Amino acid sequence: VVEAYKRGLRPAVGYELNPWLLCLSHYRAWKAGYHGKVSFLKKDLWKVNLSDCHNVIVFLAPSVKPPLAAKLLAELPDEARVVAGRFPFPSWTPSSTLGQGLEQVWAYDMKEVRRAAGSSTEGSQV
Repeated sequence: VVEAYKRGLRPAVGYELNPWLLCLSHYRAWKAGYHGKVSFLKKDLWKVNLSDCHNVIVFLAPSVKPPLAAKLLAELPDEARVVAGRFPFPSWTPSSTLGQGLEQVWAYDMKEVRRAAGSSTEGSQV
């Protein structure tokens, strides 16, 4: 969230349910000098409406990616970009990638993800 803020993304908000990770996030933002500029909220990502988000950055396990992909497809606008750290979305083709190994990230443009999803379902019709 701090890095997103540094790169000009506003607002920069993180959602976390684990109270220890939430405290750690607040502490790291404060230590980096970004207290009051970024937000970390104790909210369930599955219950948050993401329809007004244009940049989403996720660091989640591979097992969570398929249901998250469905949520993002349903809620994000076409102009949105999703960046996944450590693990890619298995059924999406990234617009770009950066880094390698544990430091690799995949970027997805929702308009392109939807276009690819639409073309793959069209080809499967009988």
